[in-house]
Amino acid sequence: MCRSIKTLRPPATPDVTEEDIRAAALQYVRKVSGFRTPAAHNREVFDQAVDAVTAATRDLLANLHVRGSAAPSHPTT
Repeated sequence: MCRSIKTLRPPATPDVTEEDIRAAALQYVRKVSGFRTPAAHNREVFDQAVDAVTAATRDLLANLHVRGSAAPSHPTT
């Protein structure tokens, strides 16, 4: 699933941007929903899902403890 989503945690990707996080969230929601672009009547719920996955991903990356590092990784916002 979502083979085009790249790993965002250090050290695999040292400089993660908000755009990287949002792009991964968008790919996930597209895959799960089956829509590349939702119809107008689904746009709001689609966008809300992308926002929620973006926030969850940001939180995950900020709180992961990567082996060999002193502190949790923190994505650039």
